[in-house]
Amino acid sequence: MSPATPLPPHQRLVGKRALVTAAGQGLGAAIAAELLARSCDVAVHYRSSVAGAETLVTRAVELGRRAVAIPADLSDRASAETCVDRAIEALGGLDILVNNAGDLVGRRSLAEIDADFLRASLAINLESMIWVTRRARPALEAAAPAAIVNLASLAGRKGGHSGSLVYSTAKGAVITWTRALAAELGPKGVRVNCVAPGLILGSAFHATHTTAESAAATVAGIPLGRAGSPEDVARAVAYFASEYDGFVTGATLDLNGGVYCA
Repeated sequence: MSPATPLPPHQRLVGKRALVTAAGQGLGAAIAAELLARSCDVAVHYRSSVAGAETLVTRAVELGRRAVAIPADLSDRASAETCVDRAIEALGGLDILVNNAGDLVGRRSLAEIDADFLRASLAINLESMIWVTRRARPALEAAAPAAIVNLASLAGRKGGHSGSLVYSTAKGAVITWTRALAAELGPKGVRVNCVAPGLILGSAFHATHTTAESAAATVAGIPLGRAGSPEDVARAVAYFASEYDGFVTGATLDLNGGVYCA
């Protein structure tokens, strides 16, 4: 049997239902906006960025799409599961899951790490993704072909800057989780891929954790001569989410301007 004729690029996400975590600002907001622009319906999770989430809902209405803003603390398992349930109920199912939530929490050396810091770092960067994905799995399998896109980091490849030991470890685990989950869910029709951004200016993450001097030094070493933007990341996520290249799963796409090439 010959494969079905693929849809043209502008139609591949029309009507798809997506949940984007941490979508009230920064990378998540750009990803949600990109999916809306490509005619997806989007559940916009946020923890505190209510204004940004509501802006996306308004944008969805303008585009004739459905969107819902859902507050939740994803570091709490029950809250994470409720978030997924609300997204599925609001959208009538789920075709795409974007696990974007994560945070450096703080910079600490090995000697400065304590149990509370370790738990908080792993809860938001790794455990939240696991609980959200676990809850979303039945809906994604029911909608197959479906897609999961995880957000890792260049830190998960290279180890990160000083003080990011736990964060880098968690993001490395996201990359491994992506490979392992792709093998498990592939037979169910769910592709699982990952993007690993480098320096992306215009996001709350780097506004909080990266000084202007550090950003300038990093840019000086980027072969393309600039930092990335949230829109750079959003386009890559939309590529993985779409049916454009449905044979790709278990992959990690490095978005860093050439600083690191796997």
